Amino acid sequence: MVSANLDPNLQEALKTFSELSVDDKLVLLWFVYTKMGDSITPAAPGAAGQDIVEGLYNQVKQLSHQEQLEVQRNLFAGKDTLISREYSSLSENTKLLFWYCLAQGMEDTTIVPMPENYKLNSNAQ
Repeated sequence: MVSANLDPNLQEALKTFSELSVDDKLVLLWFVYTKMGDSITPAAPGAAGQDIVEGLYNQVKQLSHQEQLEVQRNLFAGKDTLISREYSSLSENTKLLFWYCLAQGMEDTTIVPMPENYKLNSNAQ
């Protein structure tokens, strides 16, 4: 649910985002990382549960690329899996650090990379 206290343009953007497919949401996160990755830095060491994120990231890293993609899809879909339960217990900042680590892993293909031929739907565009 979108808060009525937000700017109407932001409300509309959040509503549109919530209606996207899970894969389109993942692509948009990747797009944000590639456009802002150089200006984003992880929190100060220890400030965002770095050890917890490292453990969760290592669980994902050990999976096949298809399984890694499924983990990311499950997180967005809110499916009840072990990794989803661990993720849901994280603070918001720690969740951001986790996604940042996943994006870095995608960049070096440790984590399933974004398909080069993926086409966003018109709402995601």
